[in-house]
Amino acid sequence: MKLSRRNVSTFVMIVALSVVIGTFTWEIIERLIALAGLPLDLRVGPLGFETGVLSLRMMVNPGTVIAVPVAFRIFRSI
Repeated sequence: MKLSRRNVSTFVMIVALSVVIGTFTWEIIERLIALAGLPLDLRVGPLGFETGVLSLRMMVNPGTVIAVPVAFRIFRSI
């Protein structure tokens, strides 16, 4: 699918869901590796933005970065 005005909300939703899933998946992998006795912490953050009414912050890890190209591929395949 090509990005147009009509499907921008779908694109944003796919990217947001992919980023959240990728972040949680990486966090689970890090914790499983830590249980095996190899401490691994590659988080950066919190990153985000804040306005007078809305504040959004997120801990970024490699799973977040990996999820963005995956989201683009999912969107293109729809």
